[in-house]
Amino acid sequence: MSEPTMPIIIELDPGTYYRCSCGNSANQPFCDGSHQGSDFRPVSFAVKEKKKVALCACKHSKNGPFCDGSHRAL
Repeated sequence: MSEPTMPIIIELDPGTYYRCSCGNSANQPFCDGSHQGSDFRPVSFAVKEKKKVALCACKHSKNGPFCDGSHRAL
């Protein structure tokens, strides 16, 4: 199975979110604690106002958890 490369576009309400970094969460793109016992840690980020965001799915963004277009080079 290949890794997803296109960003995950989602509208989020204000709050703090935790982006899965291990790839095992059943609640993708968000952390559900599946990383427990590994070296992976979720990436926390805050949204100050309701807005649409593009979350990185390729794991190569230098602006994680947000997409910076790095998937185009894969």
